[in-house]
Amino acid sequence: MRAGRPRPATPGVHLWVVQRVTAMLLGIAVVVHLVTIVTAVRGGLTAREILDRTQGNEAWLLFYVVFALAAGLHGAIGLRNIAAETIGLRGRGADLAWLGIGLLMAAFGIRAAIGLYA
Repeated sequence: MRAGRPRPATPGVHLWVVQRVTAMLLGIAVVVHLVTIVTAVRGGLTAREILDRTQGNEAWLLFYVVFALAAGLHGAIGLRNIAAETIGLRGRGADLAWLGIGLLMAAFGIRAAIGLYA
């Protein structure tokens, strides 16, 4: 390799970056979610009133879709790392299985967000 030319990043580096970015997104999303809940409850809103405010609101839909995707990916990468370190589960097949599990979990969250929106 010639000097000054960067080496291509390994898949581990990409996963590390995704794990950190999703952690940042989750940190912000959890704070927004909890502050919203506490504010709604202290304001005396009922579940029906909360649903009335979220239904048809594209901003809340986008927020919860991003929240669900971040949680699904973050969790899947974390579980992948735990499985690799504890039981030696590694390889492309394991990576694809963890990706599938993460996307499935994200799909559950996105389905819930769509339910709030619809």
